[in-house]
Amino acid sequence: MSHALRPMIGISACRRTVGIWTAHTVGEKYVKAVTEVIGGIPLILPAVGDGDGGLDIDRVLDVLDGVILTGSPSNVEPAHYGGRPARRGVAADPARDMTTLPLIRRALERAVPLFAICRGFQELNVAMGGTLHQHVEEVPGRLDHRAPKTDDFEPKIAPAHPIAITPGGQLHRLLGCTEAEVNSLHGQGIDRLAPGLRVEAVAPDGQIEAVSVIDAPGFVCAVQWHPEAHASENPVSAKLFEAFTAACRARTAARLAPLSVRAAAE
Repeated sequence: MSHALRPMIGISACRRTVGIWTAHTVGEKYVKAVTEVIGGIPLILPAVGDGDGGLDIDRVLDVLDGVILTGSPSNVEPAHYGGRPARRGVAADPARDMTTLPLIRRALERAVPLFAICRGFQELNVAMGGTLHQHVEEVPGRLDHRAPKTDDFEPKIAPAHPIAITPGGQLHRLLGCTEAEVNSLHGQGIDRLAPGLRVEAVAPDGQIEAVSVIDAPGFVCAVQWHPEAHASENPVSAKLFEAFTAACRARTAARLAPLSVRAAAE
């Protein structure tokens, strides 16, 4: 792909305190997935909200060919789905919530390809009217889906449990199988599924692990696990990124086609 046709991929950032500074951060693994797997140009979307003083979401989407909604240690604030106030000490990122929730709604309306990962998966459900379990490990009958307590990267992103994939669904079509092994690094999880979403996979305990958007005008892939960790080496991850890449490249071609026509005319 020529430099001019590389897809522009927006990556949602988190707002965090680093030392004495406030920073907008994105894990390098997401950036590498865009540059090395998708072959795209990463554009980090700061957590500054929408509207005056924040992002102009429609203007941003005008130049994007896809959006990756990243994972994060923070939780979606319960006020966005009518949940009980979060416990003291639970990480939150209200600036990110005020950025990603309207971004998701507009991206869906405008058919901008979306790849929603972990927190992004939960954000999609909330943005469309669903609710979340704030502590999945405390729900009767559910597993502890949180990451292993280690500072080593590989054990955290190693396969943790199987998922049962809905036969005939979007994920089944993308992967060509009805079962896969995935990692697990989340404390929150989907409680009530949003209207307009369809379950694509569940964990052995019934926790929803993947969804699709019914009658979505554009490509949407939403998973609770972290496929970006080994985006090209893991067969499941590779197929998901292949599908997202194809959708982004198609949007690139459509978005730039009028410019090519105009340039030829001049």
